[in-house]
Amino acid sequence: MSIHSTAIVDPKARVPDSCNIGPYCIIGPNVELGENCRLVSHVHIDGRTRIGNNVGIFPFTSLGMAPQDIGYAGEPTRLEIGDDNEIREFVSINRGTVKGGGVTRVGSQILVMAYAHIAHDCQIGDHVILANAATLGGHVTVEEWAVVGALCPVHQFVRIGAHSYIGGGTTITRDVLPFSKTAAARDTHAYGINSVGLERRGFSPDRIRKIHHAYKVLLASRLNTSQALEKLKAEADAGDDVAMLIRFIEASERGVIK
Repeated sequence: MSIHSTAIVDPKARVPDSCNIGPYCIIGPNVELGENCRLVSHVHIDGRTRIGNNVGIFPFTSLGMAPQDIGYAGEPTRLEIGDDNEIREFVSINRGTVKGGGVTRVGSQILVMAYAHIAHDCQIGDHVILANAATLGGHVTVEEWAVVGALCPVHQFVRIGAHSYIGGGTTITRDVLPFSKTAAARDTHAYGINSVGLERRGFSPDRIRKIHHAYKVLLASRLNTSQALEKLKAEADAGDDVAMLIRFIEASERGVIK
């Protein structure tokens, strides 16, 4: 184990010998690190926080601190972070609240860029990218492979669908559709599908065609959302991706961005 002489690591913390703890890092008693974690310097990890294997954490990052919730009364809530993640400078990720399920959860193979914030009780899927200063309010769900652009504020309880792409500086107050490109011009809109991202992830031309057709029905037809969903349900060869899109819309509580 490599622990710099200026680092403060509580004797009760679980830190494997393969970890590298840089200068001026502080690790609290209830923290558990996985194998081969690297804390560059000035990293503060506290609370009941569990971090997976091969996670790189850059200077001035704060993980597992108490949630920014006026109802929080010191309950033993948690932060869980998966494997193979890179968490860049000045990132803050808070642990959960009792009313929100008690845990903030971050998946694996995720890039969290500088100054991003993940608030209490957020649930982040695998392969997500949060660009610089993306800000997630409490209870936000970000599904796998989604990209949240720089300087994007995301309202509490919003869901961001799988494989979606949000352009920089976009304010998100409703659910973001799976597979969509969403950005703000004068207002926030979905601008069709994230076809480049889907191609990079190995989606076949037939899968992309079916998703594109579903978006034409949702966004470009004269049907309202309910009518569009009924039309898509009636199509025999819609496929699993379209079925997921339909389920996402039907489960929305805040409404979706179209």
